[in-house]
Amino acid sequence: MAALNEILPAEAVLLDAPAGNWREAVRRAGDLMVATGAATDTYTAEMIENVERNGPYIVIAPGLAFAHARPSPAVLGTGMSWVRLAEPVEFGHETNDPVGLVVGLAAKDASEHTAAMGALARLLADPDTARALREAPTPRAVHALLSGEPQGARPRQAAVRDTGDPHKILTVCGNGVGTSLFLKQTLEGVLDRWGWSRYVTVEATDTISAKGKVNEAVAILTSREVARMLGDVGIPVKVVEDFTSAAEADRVLRDTYDV
Repeated sequence: MAALNEILPAEAVLLDAPAGNWREAVRRAGDLMVATGAATDTYTAEMIENVERNGPYIVIAPGLAFAHARPSPAVLGTGMSWVRLAEPVEFGHETNDPVGLVVGLAAKDASEHTAAMGALARLLADPDTARALREAPTPRAVHALLSGEPQGARPRQAAVRDTGDPHKILTVCGNGVGTSLFLKQTLEGVLDRWGWSRYVTVEATDTISAKGKVNEAVAILTSREVARMLGDVGIPVKVVEDFTSAAEADRVLRDTYDV
């Protein structure tokens, strides 16, 4: 699997970019992936259409949008982009607007970029690293930070409860390869720290597939917008506002398992 700094090269980093609205901001992220050979202009249009169709669920944390669409022929190779805006723009998200950073993803399939997503989730979950990334003065400085890993202290572990057969939690987004995979990585990081990875598995999926998987799962974790789309599916649907926050993931997992 490709590393984060391999699929997000320095040439795909743009700092202090002007954008008059969210469409222009997403277009900036798409243009970088076109320039680095990861996708065509058609994919940029697909990313914009994804928000128009499914709402601003791609705004996964305060000030951060994760722009992507389904794998399609418009994706030439897995790649990412990083756009820091000169002025934040509104995406229409209830809690995480305005957005000052847009990370773009073009994925060939649902698995090739898993390692890179995990690395990005860990970096953004570390407050000092996240701040350094947002304040980096040059694209090369951003790229250098993306090559590292946060070294923060490990949180106190929760007591392990033997749940018998492994439980499954679903993380859900419109496409199953972007924000849901990001949230999966954050949740798995918390489960690892708890020592619960052998008891609870996390599967990233899309809104359509999720309804066919609810009998396998104990809960769905997702954004507020996707939770509204899913409605009542017969198992708890829990909203996560900040997909980069290990603290919020910890809180939601504790609520799910009454820890």
